[in-house]
Amino acid sequence: MDNRFEHFTLNIFTISRYWNKIATDEMKKYGLRGTHALYLLLLDRYEGEITAAKLADLCQRDKADVSRALADFQKKEILEPYNGSRYRITPKLTPLGRTIAAQIRERAAVALDLASQGITDEMRENMYYCLDLISANMREICEDGLMDQ
Repeated sequence: MDNRFEHFTLNIFTISRYWNKIATDEMKKYGLRGTHALYLLLLDRYEGEITAAKLADLCQRDKADVSRALADFQKKEILEPYNGSRYRITPKLTPLGRTIAAQIRERAAVALDLASQGITDEMRENMYYCLDLISANMREICEDGLMDQ
């Protein structure tokens, strides 16, 4: 396949674009941005175990964006109040925050079910295996540099 780069890149960008649009549309219900969906889901999953800095790392976002999101969550009473540096705390969702996270998780599952029509369980397992491998390899390439081949 001569056009692997274009094929891979265009598909990744297309999936990302449409996923962001879906997330943005869904998050409008809560007066939040699309990027906030993943933050809420991870805060819910790792309740009390994840710092804001680790959240930024996991989501591949800068710390300032996560900090602004956490401030928004506090204003909307989605996140329990805290004092001090936002980067070192382990944010905790309020009951409202957990409810919103559950609703987002349900809507994401619906979107993924619709998006993966025609994909068998075996195909899905292989796809995620390959994506995990590509992601890890790309991270290593970025950390070590692209060697002359």
